[in-house]
Amino acid sequence: MHPSSLLVARVVPDVTGLDKQFDYLVPETLNGHVAVGAMVRILLNGRRAGGWVVELGQPDGSIALDRLVPLARWSGIGPSADILDLGRWAATRWGAGRLRPFLVAASPHTMVSALPASTARVLRSDSTTPLAPLIRLPPADDQLSEVVDALARGPVLVIHPSVDVARRLAARLRQLGFTVAVHPDQWARAAAGVDVVIGGRSAVWSPCAGMRSIVVLDEHDEGLQEERSPTWHARDVAIERARRAGVDCALISPSPSLSALRWAGDGLRRLSVGEERDGWPILELVDRSREEPWKRSLLTSPLIQHLRNHSQRVVCVHNTKGRARLLACRTCKALQRCERCQAAVIQDDTGSLVCQRCRTVRPVVCQNCGSGALSLIRPGVSRLREEIEAAAGRPVGVVTGDTDALPNCDVLIGTEAVLHRATGADVVAFLDLDAELLAPRYRAGEQAMALLIRAARLLGGRAGGGRMLVQTFLPRHEVLQAVLHADPSRFAKVEMARRQMLRLPPFAALAAVSGAGATEFADATGLEASSAGDVVLLRAPNWDDLGEAIARTPRPKGSRLRIAVDPPR
Repeated sequence: MHPSSLLVARVVPDVTGLDKQFDYLVPETLNGHVAVGAMVRILLNGRRAGGWVVELGQPDGSIALDRLVPLARWSGIGPSADILDLGRWAATRWGAGRLRPFLVAASPHTMVSALPASTARVLRSDSTTPLAPLIRLPPADDQLSEVVDALARGPVLVIHPSVDVARRLAARLRQLGFTVAVHPDQWARAAAGVDVVIGGRSAVWSPCAGMRSIVVLDEHDEGLQEERSPTWHARDVAIERARRAGVDCALISPSPSLSALRWAGDGLRRLSVGEERDGWPILELVDRSREEPWKRSLLTSPLIQHLRNHSQRVVCVHNTKGRARLLACRTCKALQRCERCQAAVIQDDTGSLVCQRCRTVRPVVCQNCGSGALSLIRPGVSRLREEIEAAAGRPVGVVTGDTDALPNCDVLIGTEAVLHRATGADVVAFLDLDAELLAPRYRAGEQAMALLIRAARLLGGRAGGGRMLVQTFLPRHEVLQAVLHADPSRFAKVEMARRQMLRLPPFAALAAVSGAGATEFADATGLEASSAGDVVLLRAPNWDDLGEAIARTPRPKGSRLRIAVDPPR
């Protein structure tokens, strides 16, 4: 073969933990198939492996062609060159330095050898009227209307934090006569052309032929961020993808995140005060600030009244599993701690006191005075189920992340998982929301607001009569005041000022580094670093500086670091 007709493919192997790229010759038999983004099979260290072609061209003389082996096989169509470039940007933005995680997210789950015919019915519009970048809709409003509005411009890529909700939205769009592809199952249809491509957070990497806009629903939801490293966020990827493609990006949420508000600037659109208020349920605040500290029960009189109303379906939320997570002695008032490592002990379902740090077990006895009379300062849902059942006079079911099926009861008690599993309620009661509001996380307020939004969706709008009951020692907290007045800006203004003062996102870039060698790595980056327990926090003026510093700094030999850029919790 004449050298001028040779092609060399640079391949990223689909091998976990291998961050290198390798060059392969493209056999003449594959010349018509191999393109940038193609999925191929390669020979690597004597074994077959999958991979992606990320560069393709003629040899430039720097490569010894006689040392290259040919591609073993062409497997199918993969991400486009534009998505590859977006992945390279994300690899730096989230400090990964690795392209493979983004290629996995952008690829079909089954090999695609050819694309079907386009089924798009919506015509591409030449409208230059910009789509509102940030839209605040109350929980009870139907977000589907915003997707339909965006379709007036042409094909739309829609991202939702929940894959299940995305599938239900897809079914409704089909009923309206639009053609839809759900990512990743219908990757080939999305690449060929449909009216709407929709899916969970990974759908932000999906192909979308003729795309005219990107719509991110429930932008505030943590489900849009990847928990594993690299901790990329679908909102930020959507914004960058839209910018590169020259299309509109709309973020929609009942309470937009501070990052979205900073990005949108003056581009916030909201309903009238009355319309927004109608889209939130009634909030009933139970002020507990005057109660005696050692006589506090999580079953207040207003809650018991709702529990005893057998015509109401009541969902109680308490983010503590087990029987008890914090106990104190009724005699000497000492908090119960482990005699070996001094960590707080919990009470398990057998009644014993267990240390979660060193697993030491002891009977229910105060380590300070020997008394067996302990007070449950922070009971878990298993213990609360017994108390609620006694107070309500009817069966109570427990729902946690480990629950397989939703109990057939009109009263439920559970962790926040109950808000995902339940299908409707007359009352949603937060027994101890202060634990979320006061959590040692800089996003605690946003995360508490997300729980209240999910509860509001179970209840529906104000006209339906549903009530959200919140027991609190902080009735004037900005999150609760925002929900009480159906005005999320009351929270955003306070939180924005707090973040700016403390130099926290979105006013600075933050990464959490943990694992052996974290301090050594942090020092090598040259960034501002501080310790928070077993985690080292890195701070930079912006995300580009942070990501580039992390990506260019070698990992200490033998270390197993975890780096979370813009850590979710």
